[in-house]
Amino acid sequence: MIVRYFLLLQVLLLTASCGSCQGPNYSDNGNNFTYSKISTQEKEQYAEAIKLKYQSILGSKNFSGQILVAKNGEIIFEDYKGFANFKTKDALVAGTPIHLASVSKTFTGMAALQLWEKDKLDLKAPVEQYLPEFPYKNINIEMLLSHRSGLPDYAYFMESKQYKSVRYKTKRGRWAKKLVLVKNEAPFRTGLYTNKDVLDYMIQKKPIVAANPDLVFKYCNTNYVLLALIIEKITGQDFPTYLQETIFKPLKMEHTFVMSEQSTDKYLPSYNAQMVPYKLEKYDLIYGDKNVYSTVRDLYLWDKALTEGRFLQPTTLEMAYEPKSPTDKYWHNYGLGWRILSKPNEEKLIYHNGWWHGNNTVFTRLVGQTATIIILGNKYNSAIYKGKEIVSVFTGKEDTTSLVE
Repeated sequence: MIVRYFLLLQVLLLTASCGSCQGPNYSDNGNNFTYSKISTQEKEQYAEAIKLKYQSILGSKNFSGQILVAKNGEIIFEDYKGFANFKTKDALVAGTPIHLASVSKTFTGMAALQLWEKDKLDLKAPVEQYLPEFPYKNINIEMLLSHRSGLPDYAYFMESKQYKSVRYKTKRGRWAKKLVLVKNEAPFRTGLYTNKDVLDYMIQKKPIVAANPDLVFKYCNTNYVLLALIIEKITGQDFPTYLQETIFKPLKMEHTFVMSEQSTDKYLPSYNAQMVPYKLEKYDLIYGDKNVYSTVRDLYLWDKALTEGRFLQPTTLEMAYEPKSPTDKYWHNYGLGWRILSKPNEEKLIYHNGWWHGNNTVFTRLVGQTATIIILGNKYNSAIYKGKEIVSVFTGKEDTTSLVE
């Protein structure tokens, strides 16, 4: 299988000078976008190489989920495995929505940037301009988008467990840092939490920050919970309705929705590796950081809308794809709503992964080559994150650099 894969890869690389390998083409008018054509032979070669790579990554891993790979605006490969319900054995099909986990942040981030394009949101404005009771100073909207706010994660402080960083001497006499539990109170309240509960807790308790504002990159789900609240404040609509009316419905994403306290009937459980379902639990109604349910075909429509400049201006996307934490090591970085893998002398990879309960998700985009890899799983399977390796079909470079979850 490996020899066959590399033979196919060599054939594909011989076509590298053809028009189909070119990146996005925008006319002088800005948003008139055209894809380079792919021949039938190229599509077949790509599909065969992708299939071999897919089988090597997930073929023996009891994968339950969906995969779609697109190139130049065309679906090259897709497959559906496993069950939507492991008890009833209902098959998982193209129309089965799967919880995107943190891939949901791409919608929150791009919705915020669209409001910025419309002069309804100021990226440099402090959070309290939109949420007046927000108890922290010197944190602006861009810091939320880029995970540079320094805020703590609600999944920790809503447990009423708070930590502080302290210095200590190791046995070798060296100074190091560790986190020490400083508070362990009763839960904030019983039942299922909402975005408002997160903000109310922050107002009442003011949890200890993880870092000073704009000092370092610290991935934090709280940032995107607050962004969803800010979008609601600006638009006067609840977040699920706003995304439905501005993104999902216009783009004909018919199997995509945001689950909230008004739609618990839509909850679709995911499964652990032993095929035991996760029940609805206290953080499952919080959105902005997660809670978008979708399919690979709907995400393909989302990817096309971004690529073709039908949702945001190309210059806005370029801003979103720029690293905001230049000191971050190992080539990994974060822009505005997107993770970035930028290695020397290689094409920048724009992506987001997700993990919540038994859902593992991958949304990987080679923007320069208009190639996209989407993998959604509903049964825990860490091998899904290796799906990034399919990129080698388009780059010709075998790469095992892992993507951050």
